[in-house]
Amino acid sequence: MDEQWLWWFIGAMVLGAIELFTLDLLFVMLAGGAIAGGVAAWLGAPWWLSVIIALAVSAALIGLLRPFLLQSLRTKGEGAPLTNTAALVGRDAWALDEVTVMAGRVKLNGEVWTARTEDGAPPVREGSRARVVRIDGAIAVVAREEEN
Repeated sequence: MDEQWLWWFIGAMVLGAIELFTLDLLFVMLAGGAIAGGVAAWLGAPWWLSVIIALAVSAALIGLLRPFLLQSLRTKGEGAPLTNTAALVGRDAWALDEVTVMAGRVKLNGEVWTARTEDGAPPVREGSRARVVRIDGAIAVVAREEEN
């Protein structure tokens, strides 16, 4: 069977295609084992040795590399950039109207947001700078910047 290596590479491509639909990094590890088995067959190893090599490489990839890759994909590192509304917290905003506990509007990140202050916090005067404390739904909760 001169072309058994070809079947290994076809199997690796099929496993790679399955990985595109599952995205759990299992089938790509099996594809890596199939590639290793194909390389062994291409170098002239008997079929049983190619199978052992494919199984050993697949097991090593699943046991050693996959957990590390899954952890790095699923956890946000400390240096990961903030996105969406989390990126707006701590930014400066400009009061377009007086912002009170009940209502107000601010210009934040180039957009006009409905805003309010925290309960018991002093109002933000129109035209002054405020700091975003948090985003509550579609409302920016702001605090007055202390004037120096």
